Amino acid sequence: MEKSAHLDPFTRDNLPPPDLMPDFLLDQAHLDFPERINAVSELLDRWIIGGQGDRPCLFGSGLIAPGLAWSYADLAGKVNRIANVLVQELGMLPGNRVLLRSANSPMLVAIYLAILKAGGVVVATMPLLRARELVYPLEKAQVSLAFADHRLLEDLQIAQQSAPCLKRIVTFGSADGALETLMEQASPDFIAVDTAAEDCCLIGFTSGTTGQPKGTMHNHRDLIAICRCYGAKVLKAKASDVFIGSPPLAFTFGLGGLVLFPLHAGASSVLLERVGPDDLLAAIPAYGATICFTAPTAYRAILLKRGQMTPQPDLSSLRCCVSAGEALPKATFDAWEDATGLQLMDGIGATEMLHIFIGAPQEKIRPGSTGLVVPGYEAKVIGTDGEELPRGTIGALAVRGPTGCRYLSDERQKNYVKNGWNVTGDSFMQDGDGYFWYQARSDDMIVSAGYNIAGPEVEASLLAHPMVAECGVVGAADAERGMVVKAYCVLKPGVEVSDALIKTLQDHVKADIAPYKYPRQIAFVDRLPRTETGKLQRFALRQMANSGQETKP
Repeated sequence: MEKSAHLDPFTRDNLPPPDLMPDFLLDQAHLDFPERINAVSELLDRWIIGGQGDRPCLFGSGLIAPGLAWSYADLAGKVNRIANVLVQELGMLPGNRVLLRSANSPMLVAIYLAILKAGGVVVATMPLLRARELVYPLEKAQVSLAFADHRLLEDLQIAQQSAPCLKRIVTFGSADGALETLMEQASPDFIAVDTAAEDCCLIGFTSGTTGQPKGTMHNHRDLIAICRCYGAKVLKAKASDVFIGSPPLAFTFGLGGLVLFPLHAGASSVLLERVGPDDLLAAIPAYGATICFTAPTAYRAILLKRGQMTPQPDLSSLRCCVSAGEALPKATFDAWEDATGLQLMDGIGATEMLHIFIGAPQEKIRPGSTGLVVPGYEAKVIGTDGEELPRGTIGALAVRGPTGCRYLSDERQKNYVKNGWNVTGDSFMQDGDGYFWYQARSDDMIVSAGYNIAGPEVEASLLAHPMVAECGVVGAADAERGMVVKAYCVLKPGVEVSDALIKTLQDHVKADIAPYKYPRQIAFVDRLPRTETGKLQRFALRQMANSGQETKP
């Protein structure tokens, strides 16, 4: 779908109306942006101009890129060739939306950056999405061009039949890939398109854990802002760092942690196609990784797998381990510190905000707390009237900063942005020192016999028991109490299910937290329902709990 670069951005990019846009805070020195900027100029080109093109940049591990190692100059050459292909061979215009479908790899990064450099808009998708799930982002974003790993082509071709806006699919990743063939004849030189700082360059779709996914729009300025805020001020990334992790690049947590932050710092990144515990445990010492990004579930799985190995893989190269995507249980925090000597850097972000906006630097971590507001952002806890609540009171989290929610043609914008603040849908408490303490997603609070019970708190207690590997806690309808706490538990290998075990777990929770919060119902399952990014799908557990059927998720 062609779009003119000369249209008003509210029309060209389908931005929300001005009265529903969030406030943007850009009055700090590190957020002073020119009116026109192309993100790739700061992420990549400046290193080449500065004579540092020989620095290591991307390492690949997988079928597409086994043992691959690219310098900054290598990446720049690939990006420029692909940008020329986009403009000269494929006819892409500034503002066109381009869909990406691939597991993490250096080639995916090159295509991603080439689209941005040529003035296009990336629509990245999770590689495990099936055909019917691909139709929605294709139609919603009116995508006309797509790039796909040749192994993931079939579902996209099926989706194309229901999304006629998609005119062309270009494959890559094989010896005779269409993109690789086009690149051979393309020039390695390309001048970045003169985009405005506020030009949309990314549409990230939410995981859809609470309903139909929402397309969140971010501009060139946003991509650099999170690097200058979280990457520089909290993570304190250095050129000597080697980043690694499991989140897909279609997940903005992965985009920041594995691409934007390392490139902005002049560091390098390891992009794993397979990201199971075995893969991370092997790759961390092999590449000397210093910073890891993944979810609490993955950290628990890594510890469990490492404990079964002799000798245990060496993780001593790590200096920072960032946890986000779901609540970080205290038991996971403690177990990781016991095993590695490192305290996990908890954080909360949102696709709507692009990346983490609350998270303490290493020297200010307070165990159990999500952290402090990231420099450049403001956050507060509000009541139902939108007014800030006193410290120590539980309420809804509201935040604003250099990034903010802009849904693509979605009426739900008015539910997320209120009076210029982004209201995230999370319940928090802020203490007297300014630390924020996560309670639950606002719709995950369980009201039982008049008590407000946060499901994640009960989960954290159960996870501290040595027999529990994973768990999810939701409310189940109850005639007497209105709702009761119900826990779905995955047990560690070798643990047998019994009535005695249920009582043991219930007694454990009663002794650990307020007794009224204990799970009156416990069910044992082989696995929990999760999104591709590892987020627990509590809505699926709620459906099970209230359907009267104990079908395993």
